Amino acid sequence: MSDASNEPFRILSHDCTGVLALKARTCHSFAKHSHEQFGIGFMFEGAQKSLSGRGMVEAGAGNILTVNPREVHDGTPLGDTPRGWNMLYLDPDLIRDAARDMTDGKSDHYEFTSPVITSPAVAHCFADLFAAITKGDHQNAGLRREEMLFLLLHHAIIVPGEPDHYRYRSRSGADASIARAISMIDDAPDENLSLADLASTAGLSRFQTVRHFTRATGLTPHAYIIQRRLDFARRLIATGTPLAEVAATAGFADQSHLNRHFIRAYGLSPGRYAKALRNH
Repeated sequence: MSDASNEPFRILSHDCTGVLALKARTCHSFAKHSHEQFGIGFMFEGAQKSLSGRGMVEAGAGNILTVNPREVHDGTPLGDTPRGWNMLYLDPDLIRDAARDMTDGKSDHYEFTSPVITSPAVAHCFADLFAAITKGDHQNAGLRREEMLFLLLHHAIIVPGEPDHYRYRSRSGADASIARAISMIDDAPDENLSLADLASTAGLSRFQTVRHFTRATGLTPHAYIIQRRLDFARRLIATGTPLAEVAATAGFADQSHLNRHFIRAYGLSPGRYAKALRNH
């Protein structure tokens, strides 16, 4: 049986509607072609040149690649070594819905303005979104995907020196609105809340909710929920609650989900934390 990791193209399974995710590593030269979807990807290895309606460009490891629907383009490796990239193809309806949200309903138009993006912020957003889609097997994965999609689209369309048509214009009452969303999480950190739930409570669009929530707390809504669940878990552990029960009560999908986030945040496992409390 062949090793899937050595295949030049792998379509990755996930449960996110309207998205095709793939990993590619190849020396293949692509003839002119187009896609029906929006495409955005991260080149993790090698380099290539490509000719499209936006001109001839070169991209290397660490760069973001974009393509708009029906944009004819090709792709040729630079050098004799393979180039590799992670790619997301997003249905136009998904992007139109996001654009409407980002413009307060004024427009459903969205277009990637640059075929190659070198911004680390965009690369970071893409990595987070790609992971949320392909590895989002836990509660609140949908919220994580939505917020990262909005942030990625926002960053990807901003070009230095050009107007930012999607930048949020401040509105009165935003702080109070976000306070309501924060309270909604604080009151029930174990609840499986969606971004739409938080936006409805705040009286803001989903995009505005992500932007203002992050400004107010320093965390995205998803990250804030995880932090509140970790706080809840620590309190439960301190009472001697079994770890499997801690995970379920605090809102984690399972004990391994709790372990992963706990170690990432505190540098030790819940079990070691519980033992340290007992020995204190």
